[in-house]
Amino acid sequence: MRIVQIAPSAGDSFYCENCLRDATLVKAMLKLGHDVLMVPLYLPVQIEESASPHVSPIFFGGLNVYLQQKSALFRKTPRWLDRLLDSPKLLNWIGRKAGMTSARDLGETTISMLRAEQGRQIKELNRLVEWLGTQENKPDIICLSNILLVGLAGPIKKRLGVPVVCLLQDEDGFLDGLSSPYCEQAWRIIAERSNDVDAFIAVSKYYAQAMRQRLGIDPDRVHVVYTGISLEGYETPRAAPEIPTIGYLSRMCADRGLDTLVDAFIKLKKPDRLASARLRITGGRRTDDKAFIERIGQQLSSHGLTDDVEFLSDFQGGARCAFLQTLSVLSVPEKQPMAYGLYMLEALAAGVPVVEPATGVFPELLEITGGGVLCEPNNADALADAIGGLLLDPDHAGELGKRGREAIFEKFDIDQTAAEMVRTYGEIAQKSA
Repeated sequence: MRIVQIAPSAGDSFYCENCLRDATLVKAMLKLGHDVLMVPLYLPVQIEESASPHVSPIFFGGLNVYLQQKSALFRKTPRWLDRLLDSPKLLNWIGRKAGMTSARDLGETTISMLRAEQGRQIKELNRLVEWLGTQENKPDIICLSNILLVGLAGPIKKRLGVPVVCLLQDEDGFLDGLSSPYCEQAWRIIAERSNDVDAFIAVSKYYAQAMRQRLGIDPDRVHVVYTGISLEGYETPRAAPEIPTIGYLSRMCADRGLDTLVDAFIKLKKPDRLASARLRITGGRRTDDKAFIERIGQQLSSHGLTDDVEFLSDFQGGARCAFLQTLSVLSVPEKQPMAYGLYMLEALAAGVPVVEPATGVFPELLEITGGGVLCEPNNADALADAIGGLLLDPDHAGELGKRGREAIFEKFDIDQTAAEMVRTYGEIAQKSA
């Protein structure tokens, strides 16, 4: 098939699960022999060199989107100026400095993007659709990486005449984070624009059900294809570390529950519990996370635990795999229900058991993999007890890790995800013919 994957990028400053999922999926579909083109929006996409020829120029560059939202002047600028503003080096710098992916203060721009041809970025929309239409061969199907792009579906179908599918993967957190009235307006527009989409593909049964209810989507239009990961680098089982080591792999911020994990770690470090335990943290940060991370550091310092905690800057590729090999257990105690947890799959692939809140997709994934335990959400005491239980019983933790690893290799290989995704695309394209 000829597949176009339109995927927003959050840049390279933090561990973005959606970005990583899109890039890995495109690479796997290429491996299957399909003609796949990734179209990045907002910021440059991070993808392996082997797949880079299959990545288009940037569309809806973050700086152009912002300026066109703020000033009518930039809605009429010539292409040579827009091209300068879409410079990858400039966009990468802005992405690291400005927190462009934050839900705060993005209400008006979100509404404008959802309105597409009625929004302020109409120049960007026309450029994208015209560029897609001039490709050597029209794609068989176009995939929107998340429902925040649903406004593109109608114009694309009208002008290119191809089916459009939309992935569902944790968009509700961003939308619910918008201030009123933008939150309510965005959900209303999305519900209306969803009628332009031929089918939706959710990353879990939990999230399929959650979005069907919120948007009133017919169940027949929602498919489920579990997210997979690349198993490269995880082929050799790891040896458990001698020192009990807790790991955290996600953006270093309050939303992901890092403060809850630090509170639990402090409780575990009491002399009568696990005084030798260590905590290793990675996943990157945005500029607006700096104050939060400083508070975490001060809290650890006040308890004399600075030397027992490591903040690691490198979380890309092989460094992430090496990090997981050093852990006894991984926990990212999310404060809100999540659609999926890529870090959980990666930890289990390394044979590391996980401790996660009993919300969202986590009960579903642990039922499938058997690779960890659940605890009460947003409760540092419950989290400390659950983590402590595994650290104090390494044999049980090892068995959970082994069981989880076997399940990941059997059921969550990205090649399986890609094959199932393409099969689903084929069914949708045939129905739309």
